[in-house]
Amino acid sequence: MKKKTNARGIIAYAHDIVMTAVSFVASIYLRQGDDISRVLDEQLLAGGLTLTVIGAGVYWYTGLYRGIWRYASVRDLTAIAKAVSLTLLLFLMVMFVWTRLESLPRSLPFINWLVLMALLGGPRMAYRIARDRSLDFKDAPGGKRRIPVLLAGAGDGAELFIRALSQGGNAEYRVIGILSEKPQRVGQQIHGVPVIDTVSHFDAAVAAMTQQSEKPQRLILTKDDFDGATIRHLLDQCTMSGIKLGRMPRMTDFRPGGPENIDVRPVDVEDLLGRPQTSLDKTAMGQFIAGKRVLVTGAGGSIGSELVRQIATFRPIEIGLLDSSEFGLYQIDREVAESFPALNRRSLIADVRHAKRIDQVFGDFRPEIVFHAAALKHVPLVEENCCEGVTTNVLGTVNVANACIHHGVATMVQISTDKAINPTNIMGASKRIAEQYCQALDLDRENSVYGTNFVTVRFGNVLGSTGSVVPLFQRQLEYGGPLTVTHPDMTRYFMTVREAVELVLLASTVAQPGAAHAGKIFVLDMGEPVRIMDLAEQMIRLAGLEPGVDIEINVTGCRPGEKLFEEVFHGSEGIVQTDTDGLLLAAPRAALIDEVRTALDELRLICEKNDEAAVRQMLGKLVPEANLERSETTHSRSD
Repeated sequence: MKKKTNARGIIAYAHDIVMTAVSFVASIYLRQGDDISRVLDEQLLAGGLTLTVIGAGVYWYTGLYRGIWRYASVRDLTAIAKAVSLTLLLFLMVMFVWTRLESLPRSLPFINWLVLMALLGGPRMAYRIARDRSLDFKDAPGGKRRIPVLLAGAGDGAELFIRALSQGGNAEYRVIGILSEKPQRVGQQIHGVPVIDTVSHFDAAVAAMTQQSEKPQRLILTKDDFDGATIRHLLDQCTMSGIKLGRMPRMTDFRPGGPENIDVRPVDVEDLLGRPQTSLDKTAMGQFIAGKRVLVTGAGGSIGSELVRQIATFRPIEIGLLDSSEFGLYQIDREVAESFPALNRRSLIADVRHAKRIDQVFGDFRPEIVFHAAALKHVPLVEENCCEGVTTNVLGTVNVANACIHHGVATMVQISTDKAINPTNIMGASKRIAEQYCQALDLDRENSVYGTNFVTVRFGNVLGSTGSVVPLFQRQLEYGGPLTVTHPDMTRYFMTVREAVELVLLASTVAQPGAAHAGKIFVLDMGEPVRIMDLAEQMIRLAGLEPGVDIEINVTGCRPGEKLFEEVFHGSEGIVQTDTDGLLLAAPRAALIDEVRTALDELRLICEKNDEAAVRQMLGKLVPEANLERSETTHSRSD
């Protein structure tokens, strides 16, 4: 299919041809000066005509005329340089065959190269500068007042934002200053906009600009990797200064219709709790998963569904989606079908508590890698339904692990939680026992006929997961409050579901069979814990409201089994550093597999009798550090 050339392209093409002819005459004049008469008219005409014809062919072949002058850049100058160099090279070859270059000065090609570069590139740059002149005006045409903004981050994002604004005559914002993370950049400029101070001196910078009658109305984050602590600090400073906090859209989020339509989005809770991105070995992940048959239990849940999304990108030969929830399974099955239509998949309705069904699924699907994410995780609900929680979290894990051994699965990855450390609730204790079983199997592997590599990964709260505090606060904000916090001093570790799953996959690739990792538990680096009361106040401010004025925060009291703070490591666990950023190794005490199996057989019988008191007593024996005294605290079903 031929590419169409519009009217502007024809004008640009004609311009380049004319400039090529002019460049030849100008080059001879620059070389000869007033002695230009020494060059014969016929030679001048022949040389100029030859260069022009060759240039016309080269420009058409290289598509030089297709460049949009308004967006002329270094890349365009590079394309011009290549076209000019090719034109002059062909010109020299033709003139050598024709005249042996006897009548042309030897320096002419070098002079002509410089002149032609100036005549082709100069007008393009001049046109862009003329179109970008709107950056110099404080107000947009038509009397529209631009919003004065301050940018946080003196890097590529700030440069892109300023450049995009300069290309739109009706841009909504006017950049009046930049705050840098690096002190050495203070005093420098980006496209004429000064770097006035550092991010840590935000309040001083705003005070100085206010004295100059140039107070910013917004602070816009121009980097994606600001850590949560920095963003929380800036949010507090903006609130005290009466300035709105926003974030520059990512490149894929720029709206169509031109740069004047830049849509600065609000900062969200993931920005507040996020951390700098860890460099991940995607190649190793791909090698681990590509061409394998992978099964994900709990595929319809928060962690399970994100596991499915990320695993699918690494091209497994087939993926199995297993869940007991028909609706959750339907949702992730449709998403995979739409996003990865070529990927072979099976949707399997099954409950991990049913050993025979799980064994049947494994025998039919024949997985090589299993990610076990199925679990009951809501602390108060599991506390009220003790036997069901233990049956799912402990005995369900036993069923999956046994099926992995029986059917020769290469690797099983067990998803655990920080609530397994010094647990004060049934959910945490049940997950610790699941860890123990997988640990014991992994340690026993060298002495057994089976070869399954058992990997356990432990992490804290995941933003946006089912039953987590963030969606609860969001719903309460929608209804006008109040926000409910169980204790003013409660803290939690948080991680985005995307980051958690990425690190789970990374741990799976790092956990090679052998003594170095046998029986150990991978712990994700969760960063610093966040005070829930602070999180509630910050979410209210993000909504443009004032805590305690527009939206109240009520302290409701701790719920059954709830701890004031979570721990990532037990005090007696040895902490082993890994060579991978974001991953640590815990070496908790481990029991012999025969002892664990005997205890779990007894636990199974107790659960079948639905004897809650006996279950609690048995969990206390298996997890001596647990404090599982039944709390009589009541709580609202709305949580």
